[in-house]
Amino acid sequence: MAPLELKRSSFQNAILGAVILKDHPGYDQQNPLGELRALARTAGAKIVGEVIQNRNSPNSALFFGKGKAKEIAELAVQNHADLFICDDDLSPGQVRNLEEEIKIQVVDRSGLILDIFALHARSNEARVQVKLAQLKYLLPRLAGRWSHLERQEGAIGTRGPGETQLETDRRIIQKQIIELERKLREIDKERETQRKGRNKLFRVTLIGYTNAGKSTILNNLTDAGVLVEDKLFATLDSTTRRLNLGRGGIALLTDTVGFISKLPAHLVASFRSTLMDIKDADLLLHICDVSDPMLDAKITTVNIELARLGNEEGRKLLVLNKTDLLQDRKDLEALAIRLPNSIFASAINADGTDELLDKIREESRQQGIEVVVQIGKTDYSLYAEIAKNCRIIDSSSDGEKLIIRLSGRKDMISKLMQKNPQVTFATVVR
Repeated sequence: MAPLELKRSSFQNAILGAVILKDHPGYDQQNPLGELRALARTAGAKIVGEVIQNRNSPNSALFFGKGKAKEIAELAVQNHADLFICDDDLSPGQVRNLEEEIKIQVVDRSGLILDIFALHARSNEARVQVKLAQLKYLLPRLAGRWSHLERQEGAIGTRGPGETQLETDRRIIQKQIIELERKLREIDKERETQRKGRNKLFRVTLIGYTNAGKSTILNNLTDAGVLVEDKLFATLDSTTRRLNLGRGGIALLTDTVGFISKLPAHLVASFRSTLMDIKDADLLLHICDVSDPMLDAKITTVNIELARLGNEEGRKLLVLNKTDLLQDRKDLEALAIRLPNSIFASAINADGTDELLDKIREESRQQGIEVVVQIGKTDYSLYAEIAKNCRIIDSSSDGEKLIIRLSGRKDMISKLMQKNPQVTFATVVR
């Protein structure tokens, strides 16, 4: 069976809409549709109208009230809109009901984000992850949406007795989900092998809200040459580069996909192999856009996602980026008091790069150790294991013993000693 090709929405004119619940803390009160506007433009939409409704709770059938839905329909006719984008997730029934009411296509927040991910997926891994998330999103929304997915499927000999086209379409998607999950398991195994090979190096991972400047900081520190665009979700693939810490010290610096509020759970699940770079990091650099009026809310969003990934307790350094966009020096002074121990940076001007590098060196030294150990002179397998997990600085022979000076992460050397009691400490260098 040929794989299902999910086509991106070929829309031009879009109306944006949001229901703002009373006392909802997640919205920018001055610009409640600002983020949705940026998402829509990243997906290629031309915004021709916007609607906002304040409610105690969403309408169960339409999400918006009946009167507001009528207003959207009139706005669509007046502005020749062919798409309505909602800033929240909608149930399949709400999408169908709203489309019947306003007579144009409806896309919710998850659908829009998935569309952007499909647009920006470049590697095979990213494409598999995005397609899997798309299919899981699509499966409960099939009714009334698709006439058929593949002409060959459901032909004589393949379709069950009395099977409807909808049942056939569901079966096609379920088969593709199983195949994509198999491919993703293979990718997980490959990435796990890569991670084990990196255990001996200090691992630093860049995290943050989308478009906070992570890729620019990666380029500044490592000359990685990673694509940098002023767009949401420009980076989907993890990029890892070696970072020279000086005096022979090496760290691995990884750029990851950005977070966003109300990130679809099925998308996080599909990107679990990529996001493991966050869970396994020795140090997280949380990059923030210091000029963003929603700075605090976006810091909270990232922290919530870290908790979902199981790394809320990891070592973390807050990097307040884009200081060049702040006009008033007093704003920086106030932030320095409110968010102590943070680093101020302007990635576009490379300001703060040296201080950031010094902080990484300091963390590497605190989490690392240099020791001299002794092993049997002919214990070649143990020597290979040490070399795999630690950096061997030098070694010498003393009768039946091999004396090795090595450095590595404290936790890694501790595990190595527990696993191999025949290794004896000679001295701790630092």
